[in-house]
This record gives sequence, structure tokens and C-alpha cells, in this order.
Amino acid sequence: MSKEKKEYSLAEVQKHNTAESLWLVIHNLVYDVTKFMDEHPGGEEVLLEEAGTHATELFEDVGHSDDARELMNEYCIGKIAEEDRAPDFVLEEPERETKKSALSALSWLIPTAISIGIVVVAAYKSSTS
Repeated sequence: MSKEKKEYSLAEVQKHNTAESLWLVIHNLVYDVTKFMDEHPGGEEVLLEEAGTHATELFEDVGHSDDARELMNEYCIGKIAEEDRAPDFVLEEPERETKKSALSALSWLIPTAISIGIVVVAAYKSSTS
């Protein structure tokens, strides 16, 4: 049975914007990271700059590890109220785009190479006959 998360308004989250009480909203979940500030690898200043705000984009831009994402569960205290939710940040996957582009190139390159090979073999056979 999953426990229902408490809902917080953005106005309430915004009140927690100091080193004494620091909350962030990431993917529309509310995190109290006050006790984590000293441990944060990027330093407490980064957290303080985003205190009391939607910090999803900055969080994703940094590229946190799976371990960091798992650690977040410990600090999650609830979710942002529906009327204050931000459109969730969409992860861009440049590797996937690169692979897609490479596959697209291969889709015409391979048949072209095979066709050229057939023409070369046919030309060679007709010149040796």
C-alpha cells in the first residue's frame, strides 16, 4: 500500500528559501534538502540559489547520477499542488538522436554501396569476357 504524498502550494515552498529551511521542487515533487546542504557535491550555494523554486531544469542540466536520484527519495516530503505544477521537464537524449541520424544515413548508404558493388562486379566481368 503506497502512502499518499502531502500536497504543498508553491507559496508554501517559497517560504523555505534559507539555509535553515531549504525546499526545492523537482519534477513536481517537494524536497526538504536542509540536512543535505553540507553533503551536496556541488556545494550549498547551488541549492540556496534555487531554494523555494521549481528546480527541475537545473537539476536535469547538471546530469545527476542514478545514485543521486535514489538518494532524493530520502528527502521527498510531498508533491506540489496541482495548480502550481510546472510542465515536467522533458529529457533530451542527444545520444538517441545521434543513433537515429546514423541509422538514417545507413538506411540509404548500405543499399547504395551494394548497388555500386554490383555495378563494379558486372563491369569487371564484362571487361574480362
